[in-house]
Amino acid sequence: MSRSIKKGFYVESSLMAKVQAAQKAGDHKPIKTWSRRSTVTPDFVGLNLNVHNGKVFIPVYVTENMVGHKLGEFAPTRTFKAHTAPTKKAV
Repeated sequence: MSRSIKKGFYVESSLMAKVQAAQKAGDHKPIKTWSRRSTVTPDFVGLNLNVHNGKVFIPVYVTENMVGHKLGEFAPTRTFKAHTAPTKKAV
């Protein structure tokens, strides 16, 4: 279920403070965050974020297409190990 429009986007206050400071300074260093539940707002576009996936930080460059999505969507938590190859049966 999505958040009500009246309440607006949820963005962690500490993350928003870091984003505003980076924009004001014109800084392009990655911003490290653990807040996967924060929504990407138009203020984030063009910034580099390091989003924690539970083990390591995944680098994410924010583009316009990401606005409205959650940061956690861009840092997968599970590693896919390929399916096993089919076995050859003797004919």
